Amino acid sequence: MTAAGVPAVREALLRRMYEVFSTDERNAFLERCLAPDVDWPNVLDGVRLHGREAVRAYWARQFAAGHPLVRLEGLRLDGDGEAVVATVRLGMRDASGDRWAEETVEHVYRFDGEGLVARMDVSAGLQ
Repeated sequence: MTAAGVPAVREALLRRMYEVFSTDERNAFLERCLAPDVDWPNVLDGVRLHGREAVRAYWARQFAAGHPLVRLEGLRLDGDGEAVVATVRLGMRDASGDRWAEETVEHVYRFDGEGLVARMDVSAGLQ
């Protein structure tokens, strides 16, 4: 997996964010990866969330419904060189094990002046 042109500090932050998302570390790490006023998509309801606490509550809701998984498959800069695009495979853990989607999605990240995620967008599947 390559990270074409992605600044090392952003690559490290996003890789760690994906590593901890499906673990109990996600809530503690949230403070170190998301800006206080982060703008985040609520894909379940089709609305935008604002602030860390709203994202924390959204993630709690996702985990209450099941055990979502995300697998980072690649990172690259977008066309304007400002955002980082993460290619991600989504999955779910249930009693029978991990189940991964066939298609991938793209998560597009923009950062604030402190290097924290200020906005995340999701684009449709790629395969």
